[in-house]
Amino acid sequence: MPFLDKIIVDFDRALRVMGGIASASRPNPASRIVEAVLDADQQRHSAGLMRINHVGEVCAQALYDAQARFAHDPSVKQQFIDAGREEEDHLAWTAERLRELGSHISLLNPLWYVGAYALGTVAARLGDTRSLGFVVETERQVEAHLTSHLTELPEQDAKSRAIVDKMREDEVLHGAAAKALGGTVLPFPARKAMQAMSKVMTSIAYYI
Repeated sequence: MPFLDKIIVDFDRALRVMGGIASASRPNPASRIVEAVLDADQQRHSAGLMRINHVGEVCAQALYDAQARFAHDPSVKQQFIDAGREEEDHLAWTAERLRELGSHISLLNPLWYVGAYALGTVAARLGDTRSLGFVVETERQVEAHLTSHLTELPEQDAKSRAIVDKMREDEVLHGAAAKALGGTVLPFPARKAMQAMSKVMTSIAYYI
């Protein structure tokens, strides 16, 4: 593909991700679950948590796109591409759930996307093993974050819970695959910095 055409395609894809426009290749795990009756506070809380999860998927798309673009080993590049495709399912599922809850995606998605793409580029430039190590740590933190959401979501919100549970299952597999390809353990300061950045993002995305 000519360079200019590639830029246009990538820009279009980024706009779609930031706008919450995605197509899932797998069925939504909540598609056959009957919608529960939630009161206003429960609905607002579920929406806030699912908005956080949607932002996480916006960031995942940016990270995997950047890491795939600058990966050196073809097998590593393919892993990033494959994981990104599965994460696109998550993007579609969480966007659909937000609509069902009568809420919206984050208004700051352009900021989240650009920041994550820059971070993914830096990780990739450090080499494949460190880039994979970044994925391992990211997925470890995301797994913990999704586990906490399963305890925070209203018990009767089975649709949101089914989506989050399937997302968590996929994240574990992505982290394991990155580790198997040679991902190294990140230094402690880097892991703590990632946690701090995640805390800022989740605190803001819950509301905006």
